[in-house]
Amino acid sequence: MTISELVKRAAEVAIARRHGDDCEAGGVGAALETEAGDCFLGVCIDVPSGIGFCAEHAAIAAMVTAGQSRVKRVVAVTCDGCIVPPCGRCRQFLLSVSDGNTDTEVVLGPDEIMTLEELMPRRWKGGMDHG
Repeated sequence: MTISELVKRAAEVAIARRHGDDCEAGGVGAALETEAGDCFLGVCIDVPSGIGFCAEHAAIAAMVTAGQSRVKRVVAVTCDGCIVPPCGRCRQFLLSVSDGNTDTEVVLGPDEIMTLEELMPRRWKGGMDHG
């Protein structure tokens, strides 16, 4: 999948809409391509209590639901068609889902790509104790 195809897929789901008085969704759409070549999409959900989530989170959840965790490339696009970088929470989430996602390409603009490793050189590294 080319970068322009990935951007197009994210833009196609970035349609701002209101769901009730306290919920807006779709102001940002995300598309991620996995190492297996599949594409997963997501939209942001914004609510005033802060329990909403970013478009990248929705796309990651769809990917994990499908049994995958390795992300080759990711992009987020506003409903105005602007490419936006993932927030720090989304960057950390991508890294937490798979240690191998350090080489995930993050599309920052039409001609700008950085890896998660470049964007998060001093990221949080914890451990899960399932004792």
